[in-house]
Formats: sequence, C-alpha cells, structure tokens
Amino acid sequence: MSGSGKRVALVTGGSRGIGLGIAHELAASGFDLAINGRRPESDVSAALDELRTAGADVFYAAADIASLADHQRLVGAIRERFGRLDVLVNNAGIAPDVRADMLEAAADSFDKLVSVNLRGPYFLTQRVANWMIEQRRADAAFRAAIVNVSSISATVASVNRGDYCISKAGVAMATQLWAARLAEFGINVFEVRPGIIRTDMTAGVTDKYDQLIAEGLTLEPRWGEPADVGKAVAMLARGELSYATGGVLVVDGGLTLPRL
Repeated sequence: MSGSGKRVALVTGGSRGIGLGIAHELAASGFDLAINGRRPESDVSAALDELRTAGADVFYAAADIASLADHQRLVGAIRERFGRLDVLVNNAGIAPDVRADMLEAAADSFDKLVSVNLRGPYFLTQRVANWMIEQRRADAAFRAAIVNVSSISATVASVNRGDYCISKAGVAMATQLWAARLAEFGINVFEVRPGIIRTDMTAGVTDKYDQLIAEGLTLEPRWGEPADVGKAVAMLARGELSYATGGVLVVDGGLTLPRL
C-alpha cells in the first residue's frame, strides 16, 4: 500500500491544462498522485514539482492512453509504486489537428480521435476497475471512484469537428455503462463536462471566445479555468456527492442552459 497511507489518484493527461488543474486540487485534498502523459518526465518536471509542494507523493508514468499495451505497463507501475489506486480520472484527450467540415473530414482523424478520447479511456477503465474490485474484495472499507472528463461537445454539435463530438458523446455513454456495471462493487462513476476552459488547447481561439463571452455566450461572463474543473473532480474523488453514481456535473458557466 501507499507508504504515506494516503489515497492515490491517477490523472491521465495530468501534466498540463485541465489535467494539471485537477491534479492540483487532488493534491490539496490529500491524495498522492500518479500523473500520466506522453512527454518525457524531464519535460514536465516543473509541473510535477508544483504538485509536490502541496505535500503529495507524485509519480510520473509516461504512456500513450491509445495503447492498450501501455495500459498494462502504466497500471503495473502504479501498483509497484503505491500498492493501491483509489481514483481514476480519465482526462487525457486531443482535439482534431484540423477542423474539417463533416462533408470533407478524413477517416484517419476520426480514428485518431476515437482511439485517444474514447477507446483508450474505456479499456483503461476496464483494467483499473478490475484492480479496484480486487482491492474492494480484500478490504470492505475500500472506497473508489472513476471520473471521466468529457466536454459540452458530448451534446453540443460542432459540424467542423464531428469526430471530437462523437468521441465525447461516447465518453458520456461509457460513464453510464461503467456506473451500471460497477455499482455492485461500490465504485462510483461520474462524468464532468467542461465548457470553454482556458488552456493551451483553446489558445488558438482566444479572440473568438473572448468576443462570444462578451456577447453573452455564458451566463457567467468569463472563461472557465482548469481549477474550476479541478474543484469539481476533487469533490467527486473525495466522495462528497453521494447517491449520484452515473451523474453528470456540467462546468460551463451556464453555456448550455437553454434560454429564450
């Protein structure tokens, strides 16, 4: 088990953007952390050191979430380092390299988006869930949670990035499926659905959304920040939302609230 005796969370894509915001909030909540990304550890050392200042034992495991072989290595490394895993945050995801009209979009972009954003997290959840069940059977007091970070694109259609929308809609259904399957083991599964969040992924459309927000796109007249998503995920990881497995927590400043 974890040498510190603390609960352990795995955050995929946790070294920048929304994932780093989540990791910061989990560290502040008393979790030790396994951080996954594709970059070499030397490239993310500053972010890892930031997390350690909050008192977390931070372990970095480079792995490609799209690779099922990498899943085995990733989970095995976490088991060796901490001996436990209490929370999985499926956050890693990518946007299309090129926003293409659905009438012209290429199949390779579709395959890449689905592989990283949907297929990878689905099968990582399968592997982690089996380990969580094992831990639960060994200790009836073991509490686990799985949080899928999707997007308002799960329900809001963008015809110039249909591959992304479909991948996130799949994550929404995967959340419901895993919640139904894992309930008997006391493993809660949630979806957090961010809106417009200020990250490196959205940097290229800053001017566009600055104007839209000023024109009333969101009820709260500002960009979302990674910490906004992080606070929501940390609440779920701590087990503060009971009787709600399978639920969706929308963090979008009111963007998707229907209005007349």
